[in-house]
Amino acid sequence: MSTSTYTVIGMTCGHCVASVTEEISELHGVRSVKVDLPTGAVTVDSDNPLNLADVRAAVEEAGYQLAAS
Repeated sequence: MSTSTYTVIGMTCGHCVASVTEEISELHGVRSVKVDLPTGAVTVDSDNPLNLADVRAAVEEAGYQLAAS
């Protein structure tokens, strides 16, 4: 099991949270996604560490940006 936390820029409402959660949840091996709207923190539990490019692509597909790490 692997837990990673990312910062997503641009989320302002519950719909934003749902969109990001849905896109990241579709990545292979993802078990859970928790989003903290006020801070933009997205915590992802997955079977194995996720590829950052895949996470970035999922966030962009939802219409938001991943903060530089």
